[in-house]
Amino acid sequence: MSIRVGIADDQSLVRDGFRVQLGLVADMTFVGEASNGRQALVLARQQRPDVLLMDVRMPEMDGIEATRRITTDPATAGVRVLVLTTFELDEHVYAALAAGASGFLLKDVTPEDLVKAIRVVAAGESLLAPSVTSLLVREFARRPRAGRPSRDVLAGLTEREREVLVLVAQGLSNAEVAGRLVVSPATAKTHVSRILTKLGLRDRAQLVMVAYESGLVIPGAG
Repeated sequence: MSIRVGIADDQSLVRDGFRVQLGLVADMTFVGEASNGRQALVLARQQRPDVLLMDVRMPEMDGIEATRRITTDPATAGVRVLVLTTFELDEHVYAALAAGASGFLLKDVTPEDLVKAIRVVAAGESLLAPSVTSLLVREFARRPRAGRPSRDVLAGLTEREREVLVLVAQGLSNAEVAGRLVVSPATAKTHVSRILTKLGLRDRAQLVMVAYESGLVIPGAG
């Protein structure tokens, strides 16, 4: 089954480059592009791409607000946003993750890594494997911010679910979590799904932030 992909970026050269790369992949279909956040909303609503590559800095409406609207609108809830950025440690990327993005990529990503990232996100995972993502989350989670969730939000989790959440926050995949806890990959996936349901979260990217922001995982520890 083909993965439907769209892109929102205010630079035509960037859009063209990604479109060409995606055109070379047999199991991916390019379904449209946008040059600003408002157009990105229209693209998401009309085409319902499986994955929408989203630039952060765009005119009229930035990528963060566009991401928030897309991920909170039931009509586009199935669209997964993959943020594009120029800088690895960019506070705007953290804001995009908080808005519901499933991960981020640098704009100079290799074609191979681009395809891999899209497949990971389309499969319902979050792009958290690169170490820079964990570094970004730790960097901005340690900064004081009003409205940060307390550890009470984790009260409904079992001890094993807390263990799983810690491992997810460290960037481990379901298979790696399974290996660490000596359980089957299916069991690990079930634990992650239950945690998402109990906490009312969208995906693993938000699990990571909750783990740090609630204090379950201490930034810089380990």
